[in-house]
Amino acid sequence: MFDWLCAACAVEYPPGDQPPAECPICLDERQYVPLSGQAWTSLQLLAERGSRVEIAEAEPDLYILNTTPETGIGQYAKLVRTSQGNLLWDPTGFVDEAAAAQVTALGGARYIVASHPHMYGAQSTWARYLDAEILVAEADREWVQRDDPHIRTFSGDVELLPGVTLRTIGGHFPGSAIVHWAPGAEGRGVVLAGDTFFPGPSGRWVTFMRSFPNAIPMSAAVVGRVAGAVTAHAFDRAYGNFGNRIMSDARGAVQRSADRYIAWVSGANDHLT
Repeated sequence: MFDWLCAACAVEYPPGDQPPAECPICLDERQYVPLSGQAWTSLQLLAERGSRVEIAEAEPDLYILNTTPETGIGQYAKLVRTSQGNLLWDPTGFVDEAAAAQVTALGGARYIVASHPHMYGAQSTWARYLDAEILVAEADREWVQRDDPHIRTFSGDVELLPGVTLRTIGGHFPGSAIVHWAPGAEGRGVVLAGDTFFPGPSGRWVTFMRSFPNAIPMSAAVVGRVAGAVTAHAFDRAYGNFGNRIMSDARGAVQRSADRYIAWVSGANDHLT
């Protein structure tokens, strides 16, 4: 029996002797099946090839986890620590006993949450190792490919832990979510963005997309709605899911980036083209 993962997105599938025929997540317009075709890997095969999870401290009580070599999309997971338990956000597509032991040494995880379906990774395997609850957005429940008794759904805003609020924003997926961590950044507030908004390379701007790899935009109205929901609470710092981040004035960056995006897609800047 193998614990199957789509090789392109590293979302987990039910265990078995043979992999599934296709990955619905990659067949969706927001992701893609590579030109080489649908391919599969497994947690067992990755372990045999030397995959490992590395953990580094980003700031007090926030840790970043990444897989070496890169697995699937290659998201960087986050571990937020509080006095009443921890949150594992956007779980990696690879996990083994050594990775789970590292997280356990940091206090384990009470909850595991992915910002949207592309980030489900090996969430059920992580949950079994850590005895954690998996929260999945009700609006995106259909995208879960490996069911698990640890899963329960959520909608709206949910305060998971002291100062750690899961907020449903929508946009990229109907259930796309962020984490608002009020004590982060020395009390100025941190947002874990997933793909709800995407910090750019300058560290001063972000963008918003229905599909990042396929460059499918969202409408001006949706971007305005997303930005308004994201900026409804104060925060100074934001972390994306690929090592991208904004270290100061992140709330302002979201708003001015939304204004710029809306100006371009609405035609206000057509005279510049």
